[in-house]
Amino acid sequence: MSLSEAGGYRLPPEGGSVWRIRDRVLDLSGHALVMGILNITPDSFSDGGRYATRDAAVAHGLKLWQQGADIIDVGGESTRPGAEPVATDEEIGRVVPVIRDLVALGVVVSVDTMKAGVAAAAIEAGAHIINDVSGLADPAMTDLCSETGAGVVLMHMQGSPQTMQDDPTYGDVVAEVAEFLNERVESAVDAGIDRSRICIDPGIGFGKTFEHNIELLNGIDRFVGSGLPVLVGTSRKGFLGQILREAGYETVAAERDVATAATVAFAVAAGAAVVRVHNVGHAVQAARVAGAMVRSSRRRK
Repeated sequence: MSLSEAGGYRLPPEGGSVWRIRDRVLDLSGHALVMGILNITPDSFSDGGRYATRDAAVAHGLKLWQQGADIIDVGGESTRPGAEPVATDEEIGRVVPVIRDLVALGVVVSVDTMKAGVAAAAIEAGAHIINDVSGLADPAMTDLCSETGAGVVLMHMQGSPQTMQDDPTYGDVVAEVAEFLNERVESAVDAGIDRSRICIDPGIGFGKTFEHNIELLNGIDRFVGSGLPVLVGTSRKGFLGQILREAGYETVAAERDVATAATVAFAVAAGAAVVRVHNVGHAVQAARVAGAMVRSSRRRK
């Protein structure tokens, strides 16, 4: 079923749902997967500069893994609103040594990049997944995913990190994001990427207003209904700060982990297969409890 045809609430499948990532198969039928964020950048909105050295980054990635992350997402270029691009060689220098070390420790790794050159170097270092916020805008990235069998996250973003929050506009944000993702999925499949290797991400916070983000969260079932695994990334984002501000709580990004956990539970209950977070411990608990509630509801039907 295409994303444009999908609609109505759907529980996650009971069995047989998998995500193929190179030579591994991730089982999505037992519980939602938690993707831990590892930013090796000086300017990420929440933790820029904290893990800028190889040793610090590897230690933090291993800590997230030990806390229960199923995937560690390594990024060397900030995609916060207004972030400046990073040269390919510099981004490779940031992420590849860390990826190599984490893979050697048995960690499942994704690389968060829009650049085919960075993705190729990361795959050579052992990465299993390419998390591309541009939705495979670069044909070379599509070819790389097809040739290597890497898992791929296709995300929606209106504009670029430099422009995406200038004036994001939609008629129907859920329908338009679904249409975009459907087109990118079909293009990827036509280019030789097996559908079982694709995960989709509606791109919360990427070229969306507060209202758009809320609408997308309330429309997760639309994306789940496609049959593809859905990744939801809300961690510490500005719309959570706005909700908390309206409730009388002023917060900086790092103080929004409980709020993030609430959206993790909401997304998992709606059928999300993967949640991408900074605080893995909170997210694992929220996801497991929400998943248990969903399974209990299914048994009663």
